[in-house]
Amino acid sequence: MAVLPRAPLLLLAALALGLAASPAAAASAGKRQLVGGISEADISEQGVQQALDFALSEYNKASNDAFHSRALRVVRARKQVVAGLNYFLDVEIGRTRCTKSQPNLATCPFHDPLRKTVCSFQIYTVPWMGTMSVVKSSCHEA
Repeated sequence: MAVLPRAPLLLLAALALGLAASPAAAASAGKRQLVGGISEADISEQGVQQALDFALSEYNKASNDAFHSRALRVVRARKQVVAGLNYFLDVEIGRTRCTKSQPNLATCPFHDPLRKTVCSFQIYTVPWMGTMSVVKSSCHEA
């Protein structure tokens, strides 16, 4: 019977430990991470690079320009875990001197003077199904 008085104390300790490791505790410590929320993504992350390549490929396909465009820099990259992944990319794009039919477009020099365009892309991917699509895309001259 001496074990019974300790049980509530052990349960209380387990509850306190569980609350300390909860997302709410992380939020109060300045590490706000919501399930399904949008978070910053590392530009060098493989998924971000794949989403960027896909976004630029689709941008070039849809463009009526005879010249290929490629990324100058990624201004911001964010991601959201849903039933797959949403990538939100803000990208500065430059027009190159290579036509779309030329090979090695990744190394094409940029036009001089450089024409910059800033684009925001939302890319949805389901990696385990091998699918990727552009959900939203908007661009404007820089």
